[in-house]
Amino acid sequence: MGAVETSSTLPSLDSLGRDLLRISSWQRTWSILRPVFCAAAYFVFAFRGWWVPAVAAVAGLMFITYVSTSHDLLHRTLGLPRWANEVFLALVEMLVLRSGHAFRLTHLCHHRHFPDDDDIEGHAAKMPLWRALLTGIGHQSRLFLWAWPRGRKDEKIWMTLEALWAVSFVVSSVLLLPSTPVLLIYVLLVTVSSWLYPVATVWIPHQAEAENVLFQTRALRGRIVPELFLQHTYHLEHHLYPSVPSFNWRKLAERLDPYLKDQGVKPIQTP
Repeated sequence: MGAVETSSTLPSLDSLGRDLLRISSWQRTWSILRPVFCAAAYFVFAFRGWWVPAVAAVAGLMFITYVSTSHDLLHRTLGLPRWANEVFLALVEMLVLRSGHAFRLTHLCHHRHFPDDDDIEGHAAKMPLWRALLTGIGHQSRLFLWAWPRGRKDEKIWMTLEALWAVSFVVSSVLLLPSTPVLLIYVLLVTVSSWLYPVATVWIPHQAEAENVLFQTRALRGRIVPELFLQHTYHLEHHLYPSVPSFNWRKLAERLDPYLKDQGVKPIQTP
């Protein structure tokens, strides 16, 4: 594939700077705490009947986990001990009733095989928009079922615990409905929000028809939009250097720009 040929000519991390792999203790702590604060905010607001900020808290939670905290944890880029990384990957994704270890299996496959048919996470990039939207329904369950037979023994233990937690939470939310709708509404919000993932994280940032790895993923530039999206707009840079934590994607993009320009990559300019 063109992706293999192109990747061999990429600047090395040594030439770009090994400091790109390092983050501060505060960044590491903040990455873990952000989703916890969002989840807690939902329940505080919801139990007070403040539904607008409650829904906003869940929206923030879903976005932060998928594109930032959980994403860094599955790539092991937060600099945590291996055992701590596994625990936090499970706990953070359990906040949104997903399996962190299934997420890791499907996402790392996406990095290895996009845009091939073996990439279950990246299938939506080949679909028209309406199909990508429809495939979001049940998407998380399909990813879990794909990951299960491919997981190692330890990964299956984690996935079992994560699935049991999600099922228990859903059942509890139904049983407690006569007392409070807060838990069931939370389940519905995180479930419906996850339906947007194939469009938001696959269909929009990828270009499956391109043969060259430099053009299979869009590159965006700007000051405001990248901050709003927690640097996830630097998606090309992430695909090229998945070992770099999300906190350093802007810095990576700046250092990589001369190479991308020489290769004919024209990033999309945003505010």
